[in-house]
Amino acid sequence: MVDIAQQAAINPASAKDAGVARAGVPLTTIDPGQWRALAQRAVEPNGYYLPAWELAVSATARGRTEASALPAFDGSSTRLIGLMPVISLWRAWKIPLPALVSAHPYGTLCSPPIDRDAPIEAAASLLQRAREAGAHALVLNDVALNGAAMNALSQVLSRDGLKPRVLSSYVRASLDATQDSETLLRDALGTKKLKELRRLRHRLEEHGPVTFDVARRPDEIASALETFLQLEASGWKGQRGTALVQHAGDATFIRRAVPALAETAQCEIITLRAGATPIAAGIVLRHQDRAFFFKLGIDERFARYSPGVQLTLDLTRHLCADPAIASADSTAGADHPMINPIWRGRFAIGDVLIPLRRHDPVVALIYGALVGVNAAHEAARRMVRRLRK
Repeated sequence: MVDIAQQAAINPASAKDAGVARAGVPLTTIDPGQWRALAQRAVEPNGYYLPAWELAVSATARGRTEASALPAFDGSSTRLIGLMPVISLWRAWKIPLPALVSAHPYGTLCSPPIDRDAPIEAAASLLQRAREAGAHALVLNDVALNGAAMNALSQVLSRDGLKPRVLSSYVRASLDATQDSETLLRDALGTKKLKELRRLRHRLEEHGPVTFDVARRPDEIASALETFLQLEASGWKGQRGTALVQHAGDATFIRRAVPALAETAQCEIITLRAGATPIAAGIVLRHQDRAFFFKLGIDERFARYSPGVQLTLDLTRHLCADPAIASADSTAGADHPMINPIWRGRFAIGDVLIPLRRHDPVVALIYGALVGVNAAHEAARRMVRRLRK
């Protein structure tokens, strides 16, 4: 592997230089109306890059504030046809090389909104915007590798004699919501497992009638959100200090984003109760015909009844019964022990390095640095897993 520090000294790119490779405009300067219109025409759904969500993230979320943007406009320079929220490589990983990285929207999907009516024009314009910002490469984290947005970008790259490089990838769970829910659950879990889960639900009813509630309206979603936040903080996430409500910036972000998306019917909070006691809750975003299961919180005093699984079973039935929803993204990690056995669909997610110029030696430096970062992160993850055993 190339010695990054040595090569950077030969062809220096300081933190100041890396700042040149930030996008040309702050994210807050993008017209929200234009952004919402683009989201309606987007070639690929992504609830985490809806303006109400990503602007709230960029405003206050811990470690995710002050994102910039690569905007793409049509030939008249008036209609927004593409948008890529980004930060510099320096800010992302303290690597002093001129590249731009997806601004992470808290949810694990960074496929950019690209106009389905002009996907090639939009993709080409986004790449040109990155070049004009001083970037030699783009690093797209957590993109759908076989999604329509990545396909448009790949077509433009191929036309220019360039090729994306996948830095890392995994497959995660998704739901085909066009199926009959009971058939889907029986095929996924089997009759024996479903019978056991029904038995646990009957036992749960000893604490009161079990109900599944969906909060959608702005006037009801705020209180449902507080219930979710309390449940999330009461469990292992609270013990690790990663619950949303434990950090002022994260709490402000989620309390801004959820009601704002509820105004446009793009967010709902699902809650499972035993009597008056909430035992599990989750946040679900909606964009076009796809749902996104953002987070789950449970009351671990009821852990013996599998409240997270019970909630997910009800969510599956809820989404399959909704003609507006064709699929759902779990936005979970690889081999997630709770949702993978239930949602048996799979699709590939990955981090992708996009070169912006042919035969550019700086891209090799960027690639080598990112490989080193990934190796360090994987070593750290292995250590954490060993310590938890």
